[in-house]
Amino acid sequence: MVFIEIIFYVFSSILVLTSIGVILFKNPVYSAISLILSFITSAALWLLLQAQFLAIVLILVYVGAVMVLFLFVVMMLD
Repeated sequence: MVFIEIIFYVFSSILVLTSIGVILFKNPVYSAISLILSFITSAALWLLLQAQFLAIVLILVYVGAVMVLFLFVVMMLD
């Protein structure tokens, strides 16, 4: 029980830091990578809540499709 709480606090602190990184990074590629990491850590939090379907959908839809398209647009603009 204590181990799960430690994992929760680690993932939630990573999520807060990467969310701040999305806002503060001036380079859009670093911001997109930080957003991908925040999606992955939020999926890990969903896994801790034993909502496996929501975690997999978050990874497949957002990281797999939306962020790839966002990175393509950023690369084409630069």
